[in-house]
Amino acid sequence: MTSPTLAAEPTAPEYLAAVTWAGQHDGPILLEGGKKALFAGGSDALSAGVKQSAVFDFDTTKWSDPLTLGTARQLHALTPLPGGKALVTGGISADGGPALATAELFDPGTGKWTPVATPMKTARWGHSAVLVGGKVLVAGGSTLRPDGKAVALRSAELFDPAGTGSWATAGEMTDARTGHIAVVLGKKVLVCGGSVPVGTTEDPALAFCELYESEAAAGTSRWSPAATMRHPRSGHTATALSATSVLVTGGKAPGVTGDGAFDPFARATAEVFDLIGAAGSWKDAKPLPGGLAFHRAVAVDGGAVVVIGGADDLANEAGYRSALRYAAGEWKPLPGLVEGRWGFAAVAAGNTVLVVGGVARSGQAAAGQKTELTKSSEKFGGGS
Repeated sequence: MTSPTLAAEPTAPEYLAAVTWAGQHDGPILLEGGKKALFAGGSDALSAGVKQSAVFDFDTTKWSDPLTLGTARQLHALTPLPGGKALVTGGISADGGPALATAELFDPGTGKWTPVATPMKTARWGHSAVLVGGKVLVAGGSTLRPDGKAVALRSAELFDPAGTGSWATAGEMTDARTGHIAVVLGKKVLVCGGSVPVGTTEDPALAFCELYESEAAAGTSRWSPAATMRHPRSGHTATALSATSVLVTGGKAPGVTGDGAFDPFARATAEVFDLIGAAGSWKDAKPLPGGLAFHRAVAVDGGAVVVIGGADDLANEAGYRSALRYAAGEWKPLPGLVEGRWGFAAVAAGNTVLVVGGVARSGQAAAGQKTELTKSSEKFGGGS
């Protein structure tokens, strides 16, 4: 095994603006061909949604001209479509504002966003949206009740990009959840973790998981409970290792545990899901060297996963610079980021990882000032 090294030029041109992506599915996606990545939306230092969007070319290492969304969005979901287009769904335009039901399509041929004529059946933010069976499955998330308080959703719906652009119901999940992660495993989708607002300062994290079957028999539920994770998780990552396995890492600190102990640190645990039998199974993986939350994980060549950045206490923290590579059950350190960050965007093309934006410092780590965002970008190799 050769030693992992940084790319010759670890820095990349700055993004359009200092932006953070705080959700699980609002980050960048690779466009058809795998050499360009689309970034869209996010929030600024005042927690307002932004309309900025741009495409990064891995070959030229340059950004496109600005591509403006029709609606400012944060905590949305961005999904690649067959044929090269992309779909952005839901989100919110301002912190504490109502959920959006609208969606937009991006055409890389024209470089323009156009609204989808029919909105989603349910307005939502913090949801998942993945392509499975040729359709986009949108599931869960949050919306506001009439009293203005947030509530997690069980509903799911399907968008058919080859049809009329309308939405169809996809049944209800077994559990309401928001901020969860959905991972496509062939014709199935694993949904794991997330949280449920219950009116407390910290929303409790979930260990419950479920599976969606895109080709379920007529008259049967598309959703079924999956094996439960060993630890409840939110602010975690879940990344496919293969067509039947998923690596889950980290998450926010759970606070008081079931035995009355207090865990002051974000989780350092990791576990692997195997799609075996009707519900699958979880097994422990080697733990991370330290706890991480709101970090990012991307799959790179060779069936490996690169885990980057993150933080512990997001209310009073500087972003981490660490980068790790997971392969064949082992963790190996990579050279760290030039600038530590959490809540950033990350995407990989082959074995090259691009990191963009995010929160550099908050609370006392920001010297008592407002949350400090960065618009810097870094590009490095994922090791071998």
